[in-house]
Amino acid sequence: MDGCQTLPSLITAGDTMQTTDVISSNEAGDLPGLLRCRAARAPQAVAYRQFEESTNSWRAYTWKEIQQEIGRWRTALNAEGLERGNRVAVMLKNSVQWVLFEQAALSLGLVVVPLYSRDAAGNAAFILGNSGSQLVLLGDSQQWQKIVQHRELFPDLATVITLDRAPEAERELDVRYVEDWLPDKMSVQPVHNAPDDLATICYTSGTTGRPKGVMLSHRNILSNAEAIVSTVPAYREDVFLSFLPLSHMLERTGGYYYPMLCGSEVVFARSVETVGEDLQQIRPTVLISVPRMFERAYARIEFALAKKGKLAQRLFKLAEKVGWNRFERLQGRRDKLDLGQRILWPILRIMVVNKILSQLGGRLRMTISGGGRLDEQIAKCFLGFGLPLLQGYGLTESSPCVSSNVEEDNLPDSVGRALPGVKVRLGENNELLVGGPGVMLGYWQRPDATANTFDAEGWLRTGDIAEFVEGRIFIRGRIKDILVTSTGEKVPRADLESAISRDPLFEQVVVVGEAKPYLTALIVVQGEAWKQFASELGLDAESPTTLASIEAKKAVLKRVATLLKEFPSYARVRDTYLTLEPWTVDNGLMTATQKLRHAKILEHFEDVIETLYAGHERRPKAKRENI
Repeated sequence: MDGCQTLPSLITAGDTMQTTDVISSNEAGDLPGLLRCRAARAPQAVAYRQFEESTNSWRAYTWKEIQQEIGRWRTALNAEGLERGNRVAVMLKNSVQWVLFEQAALSLGLVVVPLYSRDAAGNAAFILGNSGSQLVLLGDSQQWQKIVQHRELFPDLATVITLDRAPEAERELDVRYVEDWLPDKMSVQPVHNAPDDLATICYTSGTTGRPKGVMLSHRNILSNAEAIVSTVPAYREDVFLSFLPLSHMLERTGGYYYPMLCGSEVVFARSVETVGEDLQQIRPTVLISVPRMFERAYARIEFALAKKGKLAQRLFKLAEKVGWNRFERLQGRRDKLDLGQRILWPILRIMVVNKILSQLGGRLRMTISGGGRLDEQIAKCFLGFGLPLLQGYGLTESSPCVSSNVEEDNLPDSVGRALPGVKVRLGENNELLVGGPGVMLGYWQRPDATANTFDAEGWLRTGDIAEFVEGRIFIRGRIKDILVTSTGEKVPRADLESAISRDPLFEQVVVVGEAKPYLTALIVVQGEAWKQFASELGLDAESPTTLASIEAKKAVLKRVATLLKEFPSYARVRDTYLTLEPWTVDNGLMTATQKLRHAKILEHFEDVIETLYAGHERRPKAKRENI
């Protein structure tokens, strides 16, 4: 373990001293070895902070404290008689307890199965059963009351641990309160895992059908975190705000192992709902997010501007234009700004830009967007305002990061260049193929699905259409996201949905048209914006019939047509269904990473869709021919 004592180096970035202190994957050996090395290097440095309800304050945990607590959790897990390779599940919100459980389990050679803390009980039960998990740690006993109703789905589960004390009458298995379960002292030493040992089974979001369990090894995750560090370095002085679920690999690798590799501090947000407040309290330097956060922020800005009037809107648009030109100049992609723009920028920065960036804490030196495509216009806005926003690309099956832009070479309509060690190429139909040490071992107990996900040469098939331009990767859409109308026209659904969603009135959008004679749209309208919109039309926003009124539909379709004016005429939306009821994780219409579950939404609105096409002939089914 001598490598754990390597001394850090100091560099100067502007006026700020930054400490480079990266632990290599070779030094770490395995995932729990990474934390042991970090605790040996900087025992008194703050590792994590989280809000404690009991004291109504933020509590800091040092690396030494974390390492000591892991020993207690490891001893408790060892007492359960579990063997190497057994699966144990964790269903907690992001927290120190999540880290302690996962690290302790890995240090015994167990396989960790993370569950989304707000997942539906039926889906959680399916994952517990499919993975064969023998123990689960839950946030509270109420979660267990819902999951246990599906008891027949997980026969292997023997032990349930909860962070709160469950009433005696509700204990149907060996349910234990965590403080009673944990011993006073550590008495079990860690084991060492081989690099290719299975570390975790991470279930995909499941936008269609049941989720599949992605098997990732210690090498998969460590190599990916190391590749991220070599591309976009982090430092000991950095503070990450963690709010994306640790049950998914974007946050687990990018918001957990990546900062651990660099010795950065991680603060666990109180909740998704309080992220705005936490940003201003914690003032992080690094933020990892999904496009949905930036889309909602942009929509809120536009809605607020609409209330302030035309002057405020013009100033904002001017700030966007001048800011983007400045960014392009700094990137070396255009000549210097004209005198008028150079004079205007300090004024626009005070009147517009600083007010917006202050809502993000005002200290961000790096923001990473992943987990989906970020609208180019929104990216340009934030980049122009000086937010260092890097768009990347990845998928669970690649641990997850494949590519990323970097600050000095940032082209927001691309997803950057492949990370070191990651191999990319184009396959049939320009499908992006991926290889390298981060590529998964396969799908848990799904050899058929595993075989279908790799091509004949062993490359991982991503399902994304891509283009390479001067070494950069441009994602052009999903192979399955191309709608083919009954007239044979091919329509990029995601592009249309993204364009419509730019309007602050439209909170969520799904475009419909597969095998249909024309396109329609299911739209969730934003509550406050809808009230203003209806008022301008002379309609009663509170009446449930107004959403379906002819006047509202005509006005919405006119607005949508303006947003889609750059698309071909066959991509015009001809009818729409409006609702105020959002699509969420809780109602099963959105994944934990804020992606719409299109198949579920189409199924949920099957009757509505039928009325949108009532009276129009559907495309006949193709006749089967013998070959």
